[in-house]
Amino acid sequence: MLRRVVLLLLAWLLVAAPSGLVVTLNSSEQTVIAGHEVTVRPTIDGFATFDLGPYLPDFRYPSPSRLGAHLDVGKTTAQDYDLLLRRYAVIAAEPDSQVGKLRDVVVSMVVQGAIAGALIGLLAPLIVVLVGRRRWTELASRMTVKRAVVGTVTVALTSYGLLRVFPDDQGPQVAEEQWQLLQAALPDVTIPEQAARLQVDSSLLTQGTARLTQSLVESYRSSLDFYADLRDLVAESATQLHVPAEGETVALLVSDRHDNINMDPVARAVADAGGASVLLDAGDDTSTGSSWEAFSLESLADAFDDFDHRYGVAGNHDHGDFVVRTFQDLGFTMLTGEPVTGPDGIRLLGASDPRSSGLGSWVDEKAISFDEQATLLADAACAEDAAGRRISTILMHDAKSAEDVLARGCADLVLAGHRHEQIGPDRIVGANGAIGYRYINGTTGGAAYAIALGSKLRRNAQVTLVTYRDGRPVGLQPVTFRTVKDIVVSPYVELDLGDRDAGETARPPRTRARGPASGGGGGI
Repeated sequence: MLRRVVLLLLAWLLVAAPSGLVVTLNSSEQTVIAGHEVTVRPTIDGFATFDLGPYLPDFRYPSPSRLGAHLDVGKTTAQDYDLLLRRYAVIAAEPDSQVGKLRDVVVSMVVQGAIAGALIGLLAPLIVVLVGRRRWTELASRMTVKRAVVGTVTVALTSYGLLRVFPDDQGPQVAEEQWQLLQAALPDVTIPEQAARLQVDSSLLTQGTARLTQSLVESYRSSLDFYADLRDLVAESATQLHVPAEGETVALLVSDRHDNINMDPVARAVADAGGASVLLDAGDDTSTGSSWEAFSLESLADAFDDFDHRYGVAGNHDHGDFVVRTFQDLGFTMLTGEPVTGPDGIRLLGASDPRSSGLGSWVDEKAISFDEQATLLADAACAEDAAGRRISTILMHDAKSAEDVLARGCADLVLAGHRHEQIGPDRIVGANGAIGYRYINGTTGGAAYAIALGSKLRRNAQVTLVTYRDGRPVGLQPVTFRTVKDIVVSPYVELDLGDRDAGETARPPRTRARGPASGGGGGI
């Protein structure tokens, strides 16, 4: 019996293994990597090979195993090569999220190929069982040397034909000697250590493409150096950060990243130095809300992948439902107009900007106005307050949508972005005598308008540490990174919520005259 089981397993393996390999190496999957539509095909040459089209040379980077991938890089939204190269440089400087995404895609195809091979392999033991032991014995008794040779040659030719179905490298074939280390191909350019093993197809490296490649490398090196220096500044300034007391919870507020993924590890460094365990994202993580900007969302998720509590809303530039849907798939809790209880009893309420479509379950109308959203938000917050479940934080992209909440005194703190500059914290006494605060964070990506991609900050960048005690906000501390490559750690500001202040006259929210109005369809 054991001998028969071993025979059947061997027959299955002899068919399943090559079948799985053939299926895997003939499979492909489309995804979005580094802002491009990319067709990914597994290989067994031990390299990740990037086919960048006719105007840029191909590149490849060694894989840690024999398993590799060929990436046929397709169309993108970049309008010119300068923008395209700057985008490459930014993403290459913080590649972890894209490398992880590519790894997941390849592993998924390998698993699917293995499953397909396993199923195909079942044909072999099935044939063995169906033919039966008596018939196999008869066939074995009639076996001659000639028949054995013919059978062996037939199997060999069939296997060879199957293996020839796919080439060694999925895509244009390039002779091995045409691949050079980038440093050897560009001897006059200093290649960063992180790219020392990168190879380029020298047969496609013309004088023009060499200049483009040199520009890419210089932007890459500049990006590495600039943001590494910012991370060093965080370490040097850690003693200026407020130390949370026992029982306090700290959140990191980011907003208006606009695709600048190089700031994500800088923001994470501030979070670690300040003891943060919660991420609050006030939106505008992209410039257009398009699928090619998935790398920005994936980068933020990767930088804070070990945070169990990550909350966000979509901004006015996060058009459509792509940003909300992708963040949800990445494990974020996107606020949709319903109260949410976070860690240590922190009560959150928020919704996406009405100029995007992720408006939440509490409103079906897509063309909701700021005034309508403000009323709905205030009604929800005040209903919670009346029920003894006070909202500690309203998270919005544009603070104007939460004006009514503070005017009616139904929440402790409104956090927002949109203006690309710090405004507040402003103390506001509501109509019911309750105290609340409004705080607007600057642009975390250092964005000028909706553009932040580049090898350094376009304008000052900012994150803010928000401290909670017993579920209520008790302090704020902004941390600003200036374009001249220095850091400004602002003093920790205590938020005095107190009890309802009957001695003060209720006053409407104050708006500081710093730039254009942010309501309605205006703003940044």
